[in-house]
Amino acid sequence: MDSSTIELPGSTIESIRVEGDTVTVRFSPAMIIKTLSGSVERTRWRQSGELVFTEATLEGEPPETPVVCAGGDVGQSVYTYRDMIPLPFEGRGRANCDLRFEGTDRRLQVVGEAVKLNMEDRPYYIEHIRPA
Repeated sequence: MDSSTIELPGSTIESIRVEGDTVTVRFSPAMIIKTLSGSVERTRWRQSGELVFTEATLEGEPPETPVVCAGGDVGQSVYTYRDMIPLPFEGRGRANCDLRFEGTDRRLQVVGEAVKLNMEDRPYYIEHIRPA
């Protein structure tokens, strides 16, 4: 089965906006890994998008942006995704993220009741990733 995921390490967070009980994390760009069924090779792409948490609270002080993500967890309901976000991604119920960043000890910690990943435009090809 073909799959696409945002690879959190190396993705750039352009902005973190808090508007009422909505927290929006803007990736510009997000690094996307595409895997084709039956192939050992993968491909890397870039695309901008926003991860939107609603009925959400922000814990602590987020880092200054733009900043490069070093990894972390994104969760929805009983699922936790480490260092990646599946595409598409949307759900209601407990939603959260705990992201680390390069060059700072600050983290982005959000807890909400719903989450949706809105990708913009189309992905742009970067490279093939071949097994070593």
